[in-house]
Amino acid sequence: MFDAGLTADEWIAVRLSAQVAFVAMAASVPLAVGTAFLLARGRFWGRAALDALVHLPLILPPVVTGYLLLLSFGRNGLLGAFFADYFGLVFAFRWTGAALACAIMGFPLMVRAIRLSIEAVDRKLEHAASTLGAKPAMVFATVTLPLILPGVLAGAVLSFAKAMGEFGATITFVSNIPGETQTLPSAIYAYTQVPGGDAGAMRLTLISIVISVSALLLSEVLARRVARRIAA
Repeated sequence: MFDAGLTADEWIAVRLSAQVAFVAMAASVPLAVGTAFLLARGRFWGRAALDALVHLPLILPPVVTGYLLLLSFGRNGLLGAFFADYFGLVFAFRWTGAALACAIMGFPLMVRAIRLSIEAVDRKLEHAASTLGAKPAMVFATVTLPLILPGVLAGAVLSFAKAMGEFGATITFVSNIPGETQTLPSAIYAYTQVPGGDAGAMRLTLISIVISVSALLLSEVLARRVARRIAA
C-alpha cells in the first residue's frame, strides 16, 4: 500500500537532487548567456563547430557522455587531476561530479532558450543606446539583458528540470552512492531492483513530478512578471 511519508534516506536523495540541480543550473547561466550570444550574434570561423559541440549532449547517449566525463574528470583524467591538485575539487564519485554531469546535459537546453531570446531582440534599441554614448558592456547590461531575461529564466528552469531527471550520465560518472551521489532517479532505479521496492519508487516518482511541475509553473510566473515590467 502506498505510503506518502518519505524515509530519511529518501529525504536525503530529494535534498541532494535539489542541490545538484541548483548548482548545475546556477553554474551554467553565465557560460550559457555568453555562448548563446556568440551563436546568435557572432560571425566567426568555427561557429558551426561550436554549435554542434554545444548540442552534442542531446545527441550522444547519456551513458557515453558519462563515460567521457569519467575519462576526462576522473582522478586519473587530465582535467580531473588538474582540479584535484590545484583546487582540491574532486568530481568522480562525488556530488560535485553529479552537478557537472547535470550541467553538461542541461546546457544545450539553456543555450537554445537564451539564443532564441537574443535573436528576438530589436537591434534598433541597442543601436539607440550606443548612439547615446553607452559602451557595449553597458548596452548589454541595461538593454539586452533585461530584454532576454525571460529567455534566461526559461532556460534556467529547463536546465533545472533536466538535472532533476538526469540518470544515465550521472550514474555512469559518479555511480549510485547513497548519501553522496544517489539522486532521485538513481534512488528510483535502486528501488526497482529490489523486491518490494515499488512503494518507495512510487513515492519518489511523485516527488520528482511535483518538483518539476512546480519549477515550470514558477518559471512561467516569473517570465510573465518580467515581460510585464519590460513592456511597462
